[in-house]
Amino acid sequence: MSTKDFVEKDYYKVLGVPKDATEAEIKKAYRKLARENHPDANKGDAKAEERFKEISEANDVLGDAKKRKEYDEARALFGNGGFRAGGPGGGGSFNFDLGDLFGGAQGGAGGFGGGGGGIGDVFGGLFNRGGGAGARTQPRRGQDIESEVTLSFTEAIEGATVPLRMSSQQPCTACSGTGDKNGTPRVCPTCVGTGQVSRGSGGGFSLTDPCVDCKGRGLIAEHPCEVCKGSGRAKSSRTMQVRIPAGVSDGQKIRLRGKGAPGERGGPHGDLFVVVHVDAHPVFGRKDDNLTVTVPVSFTEAALGGEIKVPTLGGPAVTLKLPAGTPNGRTMRARGKGAVRKDGTRGDLLVTVEVAVPKELDDKAREALETYREATVSTDPRAELFEAAKGA
Repeated sequence: MSTKDFVEKDYYKVLGVPKDATEAEIKKAYRKLARENHPDANKGDAKAEERFKEISEANDVLGDAKKRKEYDEARALFGNGGFRAGGPGGGGSFNFDLGDLFGGAQGGAGGFGGGGGGIGDVFGGLFNRGGGAGARTQPRRGQDIESEVTLSFTEAIEGATVPLRMSSQQPCTACSGTGDKNGTPRVCPTCVGTGQVSRGSGGGFSLTDPCVDCKGRGLIAEHPCEVCKGSGRAKSSRTMQVRIPAGVSDGQKIRLRGKGAPGERGGPHGDLFVVVHVDAHPVFGRKDDNLTVTVPVSFTEAALGGEIKVPTLGGPAVTLKLPAGTPNGRTMRARGKGAVRKDGTRGDLLVTVEVAVPKELDDKAREALETYREATVSTDPRAELFEAAKGA
């Protein structure tokens, strides 16, 4: 469809919405009209099918903020089919036919038509629907890069700044990113510099694919650069300092926006994805936002109770009260001594008690334990176990 058609059609009228309609109002109107005029609901009705195409076309423009802005600007410039300009003295006006403005007439040296670029070239790229030789190539976003880093357990909990050496496709320095050894690539005639081509899918809709002739660049090198083979990109390595936030876990993937490969023709940088690996710690473990540690205690501490000191990661030890009769494997909690959460607070340190059995005893200790065994000979710690087994 030509630019002339876009300027002359009133898409707001097609959808039945005012010119200042919100995005939500446009979407609501489109959905209502699309349901009423959909070919599946109006089989064999040619008028309904044509109406559905007009509605889809109008929504394609007004439903896209960028296209809608360009559409409004074009209609404001050309009015209702004519361009008005002040005549001599500023009081008159000249009316020009849109066919002349968009290259339909053969104008003279100072006319709007002719073989040279007319106003049609200026709006040739409007809505990405084609254009003349003056069509501008589109910015292209840089590639995403993925890298890996290995942190110590403490670095993962507290956060760290680490150097990362990355390889990515950068603008070729030999041809300044143009892909042409003479620095003068030409606009791809297939996509007219947009890097994309549209194909119809029926029902008034169209799909956009990367142009296969220029591989999405919008440019074709007549004299391909020998370094980048005409791609305009060359492999490059660089080292950058990357901040890994506190509290990351093993295997987590971090996204750093705008830290990937640079774009082309003013396009934004891609993103950097860092996969984090965390080394094990000889003392501490991790469970979600909590750290874990196993602390040995003596039999007398577990039986009689008392206070025990527990190490923390990178900080002073904490003292926990051990209740009398604490069983082996019991877990206690030291609040605020765990890993850093996303909101800046910390999880807890989960302390599991492990009763330590001495491998060797001196005579005094052995005598004391013998006395204890005689004093508790009537107590069978496995009696409940056998009763439960019988009941089962």
